Amino acid sequence: MSAQASTAGQPALTPNALTVLEKRYLKRDTSGKPLETPSDMFRRVAETIAEPDKKFDKKADVKKLADRFYEMIVSFDFLPNSPTLMNAGRELGQLSACFVLPVGDSIEEIFDAVKFTAMIHKSGGGTGFSFSRLRPANDLVKTTTGVSSGPISFMRVFDTATETIKQGGTRRGANMGILRVDHPNIMDFIMCKADQKLFNNFNISVGLTEKFMEAVEQDEEYDLLNPRDKTKMGSLNARKVFQRVVNQAWENGEPGIIFLDRLNRDNPTPHIGEIESTNPCGEQPLLPYESCNLGSINLGRFVSEGAIDWSRLKEVIHDSVHFLDNVIEANKYPLQQIHDMTHANRKIGLGVMGWADMLILMGIPYNSAEAVKLGKKLMQFINDEGHAASRELGQKRGSFPNFIGSTFDKKGALPQRNATVTTIAPTGTISMIANASSGVEPLFAISYVKNVMDGTKLVEVNPTFEQLAKERGFYSAELMEKIAEHGTVHDLDEVPADVRRVFVTAHDITPEDHIQMQAAFQHHTDNAVSKTVNFPNTATIEDVENVYMLAYKTGCKGVTIYRDGSRDEQVLSTTKKEEKAVVSSLAMEDDKHAIKRERPKALKGWTYQMQTGCGPLYITVNEDKNGLFELFTTMGKAGGCAASQSEAIGRMVSLAWRSGIQARQVIKQLLGISCHCPSGYGENRVLSCADAVAKAIQAHMLENGYDLNAEAAQHERGACPECGGIVEHEGGCMVCHVCGYSECA
Repeated sequence: MSAQASTAGQPALTPNALTVLEKRYLKRDTSGKPLETPSDMFRRVAETIAEPDKKFDKKADVKKLADRFYEMIVSFDFLPNSPTLMNAGRELGQLSACFVLPVGDSIEEIFDAVKFTAMIHKSGGGTGFSFSRLRPANDLVKTTTGVSSGPISFMRVFDTATETIKQGGTRRGANMGILRVDHPNIMDFIMCKADQKLFNNFNISVGLTEKFMEAVEQDEEYDLLNPRDKTKMGSLNARKVFQRVVNQAWENGEPGIIFLDRLNRDNPTPHIGEIESTNPCGEQPLLPYESCNLGSINLGRFVSEGAIDWSRLKEVIHDSVHFLDNVIEANKYPLQQIHDMTHANRKIGLGVMGWADMLILMGIPYNSAEAVKLGKKLMQFINDEGHAASRELGQKRGSFPNFIGSTFDKKGALPQRNATVTTIAPTGTISMIANASSGVEPLFAISYVKNVMDGTKLVEVNPTFEQLAKERGFYSAELMEKIAEHGTVHDLDEVPADVRRVFVTAHDITPEDHIQMQAAFQHHTDNAVSKTVNFPNTATIEDVENVYMLAYKTGCKGVTIYRDGSRDEQVLSTTKKEEKAVVSSLAMEDDKHAIKRERPKALKGWTYQMQTGCGPLYITVNEDKNGLFELFTTMGKAGGCAASQSEAIGRMVSLAWRSGIQARQVIKQLLGISCHCPSGYGENRVLSCADAVAKAIQAHMLENGYDLNAEAAQHERGACPECGGIVEHEGGCMVCHVCGYSECA
């Protein structure tokens, strides 16, 4: 829920927000100790971004402007994207979140792009690429009389470079990879993440054209074109290709889809170039070498007595546009080409967070026609006022240099400072700082369990819900814990019906509701809307196809879906054999104590090698006729504390299983425990030897057809690789609401 107003210029931070700031944002010394407070950080940012006013007006009152920016940030009315908070006023000085790089069809151009990618990721940015210019696999290479290896092989080079660079820094690199649907290697691209061990540093989307979508609707063939010379290289049935995209998205959430013709329909500078790609979360279409600076208004802060304070909102919109335009001047760009293109078009992306909070404060259910109608009205107001602010700046500072020949120029528009003004970006970590709901997403949960370092479990409750529950007299700690376990309030009789109606979560609403809300905001957004359409695990392939078609018909520029439990890092599955609960079949000594199963002379087992920070750990899982029976561990190097601790874990796990404790409970206790020396990255990251044991048990159960409990699969939606907390798929990204981890940032 939105934070309360700051007190005497001090931010009202939750414990979670303070943890995220200390870990990821504040200046620190070499030992990791913070060298500034959150207020210091906000002041540093405000003063740095106010300073460029001197360039346009030597008499500008920079101190007064800095104070205004500071109040806007410290009150959480508005927050810029994470790189601006982290780097403004510091040596690195790189303030942009979004970059797109060209990938040309030559070895020199490809590896220039790899080098530039490394430089951007080192500075804390994410990158988007179109691989559509690369000639297909096995195509002739005249200079060597050899054949091309195709775009997929070169994607691996970018993926490996990202994996290497992201080992340091406060933000991990992320990539978007796009391939046009008429590229001859499109089927290989659609399937390139079917093996979830591959391309973990990429989000991928298929670039769809209007011509292709018309062929899908008419069940016709469409042409595949060699990008080298535009010659036809065969044809495919459009509907079958579309269904392959849908099937793969149903399997694991990727690929997403991007409607390329719609991106270019709204391209304000077509005379400069064609838009081929977006940033990693898909909301920011950019020309090659463009960057974009993003920021979000916290909508929950603009509700007064159940109504929107339009006057105050207008004021903050104008200040936010001023702020973001100044970011372009204050920024230290990682490449001269990016500096030049960014200054030439001056794109900014003003978006929102706290939309779900605003609806709750106004008593409007997220999944209602009233909410969709308000979303359109609100975003039209933000877009109109944002452009008005950009025109005011244009009159004072001049239009963006590529204005002549732009769509604004052709329409006879007044001076325009920025080629684009609005974008709906994911706000995972900045919304945590502001204690607001993310982007235009519904609430991810009303209540959830947070695991803290000492193993204690704390129940976190949405503050508005908690306040309302106390005022209405139905609050209790037991109910809050029940809600956390249940995942929703919509069928809990203890919660009044009118409250259940308003407090809906991402998994309470239909996928169609998600798309209708995305379309409502897209209608008045210059760029695109980053949003995840959540499906229950039971959703069918046809359900996903219907949503993709609905996104096309309602005017969305792209769509990302996630079916609950469809990725390997999550606790799943609901269709495999059940884990055997052996307690009920065991003889009992009395009502309190189960008899420990006796060990047979021979047992079958499986051994798993896990790479830990202490070296390789070999984990053997043995079974008897009743199921999981015992676990042994062996360190790759003998002796030492790690080996003895791992042996102790193995003995305790064995005792638990032989006494009737289910494996999923063992996994739940061990998964996410971290030590000083983690190992690996992405899905291969192992936080400790205990975490390795949990992951090995989980892998064993998945490979051998166990069901880790359907209810657990619904509500334990995967563990954060950094803190072990619950992760959610929102805004086209995986986000942890406990520690602020984001796979896209």
